[in-house]
This record gives sequence, structure tokens and C-alpha cells, in this order.
Amino acid sequence: MIELAALFAVTGAASNAVGTAFQRKAASTSRRTGVRLLGELMRRPAWVIGMAGVIGAAVFQSLALVNGPLALVQPLFILELPFALLVAGPLMHRRLPRSGWWGVGAVVAGLAVLLASAAPHGATSQAPLHRWVPAVGLCLGAMGSAVFLASRGRAGARRAALLAAASATGNALTAALLKSASGTFADHGFPAFLRSWQTYGFALTGAAAVLLLENALQAGPLAASQPALTIGDAVISLALGMTLFEERVRTGWWLVPEACGAALIVVGVLVLSRAVQRIAMT
Repeated sequence: MIELAALFAVTGAASNAVGTAFQRKAASTSRRTGVRLLGELMRRPAWVIGMAGVIGAAVFQSLALVNGPLALVQPLFILELPFALLVAGPLMHRRLPRSGWWGVGAVVAGLAVLLASAAPHGATSQAPLHRWVPAVGLCLGAMGSAVFLASRGRAGARRAALLAAASATGNALTAALLKSASGTFADHGFPAFLRSWQTYGFALTGAAAVLLLENALQAGPLAASQPALTIGDAVISLALGMTLFEERVRTGWWLVPEACGAALIVVGVLVLSRAVQRIAMT
């Protein structure tokens, strides 16, 4: 089932990449912010295609979370970044520079080393309420703080990074709630799914994460928002998986290759994000 979860997660990352690329294309030409930005984007075909990609990603993500641990599924969504750049290049009629391909290789290699070393295991699909309350409170508090700090300054890169961090936190919380709701659906059927508070929780947090993502993409360059969005989602998801669902990763000497893999991912994400600024017209 781990292999199936990984396959669904990679497919979801590719689908989300298509969604992000088309959303970026739609949002890059707008000067609106907040809810007005979303209202304008809903009338643009590129944004509609992007949302179809996001919805497809949610379906694959649900299937992945039912079959595997959150600590495995969400880190695999790091592949969204290289996928997004590969899709965005032809979409924007641009060519990824050579450094970008080195970044792609670093992300893929780092992710392979990290997950092979960590070997996430021991997942459950449900968590007791006394674990959910502090987890939800901390995530919502972090999102609110990031949005507040973003509103205090005008610097595009700083604002984009803060809004992306808030969106990443929302994505991670959404994935945790989705895992619980999907487990309820798999075990007890659709009526129980509709009665689960996690179902409505992931719908609300998911909508908030999408809104924050749109504003992050519009606020500043991808080099500022994407590292916070990609790495933040993986790190917070790992923490939620371990605290909520009793997931475990290997420790001891395994921490050495895990750290090396994580470092490769960070370097690859930074290289890829900066490569976007040097993409050439085709």
C-alpha cells in the first residue's frame, strides 16, 4: 500500500503543478488583492483550468492519504515545484536555464534519499480530539500571524514569503483533516463522512489556503513564495503526522542521510526558484 500511496502522491503533485502554473498565469496580470482577486480570477479560463488541476490533485491526495502516512505523502508533493516549472515553461513560452535542471535533479535526489532513509511508517487514519485541538489552534494561529505580518509591510518579496508560509500551513492542516475524513469515508461510508467535522474543516482550511496562495503569487516573485510554500508544507505535515497520527520515522544514524536529503531539497528548491527569474523567451 505504501507504493500505491506514493504513486497517487506523485500523480497528485503533477496535477497540482498544472493547477499552479495556470493559476500563476492568471494571477500575474491582476492588481487586485484579497477576495476581489479571487472574484476576478474566477472569470478567467486559465484560472478555471488551474482549479481543475487543483481538484484533481485533491482526489489523488485523498487516495494517497488513505493508503499511506501523511509524513510520506506530503513530502512527495515537493515534486510539484519541478513539475510546475516544466509545465510553466511551454505555457509561458519560456525555456528553463541549465541551472534549473540541476535544481530539478537536486530536488528529486534529495527527496529520494530523505524518504528512503526516514521510511515513514505506523500511520493511523484517526486522532483523538485532545490532539486535534492544539494542532488546529497552533496552525490557525500561525496562519493568522503570517497574514498580519504580511499586511504590515509593502515589500513584495517579504509579503509573498509570509503569505506563502501561511498557505503552506493551511495546506498541511488541510491534508491532515483530509486524511481523517478520507479514513472515515473508507471505513464507514459517505453518511459518516458527511457527519465528520474534519470534512468541513478541510473544506474551510483548503479554501483559505487557496486564497492565500493566490495572494502570495500576486504579491511577489516565485523565488520568494515557492520555497516557503514547498518546504513549509512538507515540514509542517511531517510534524502533524507524528503528533496526530502516531507516524514514525527512523532515527539514530539514519538522521545523517535524512539531513543530507533535506539539504539537497532545500538547495534544489532555492536553485529552481531563482532559475525562474532567468527563464529565457522561446
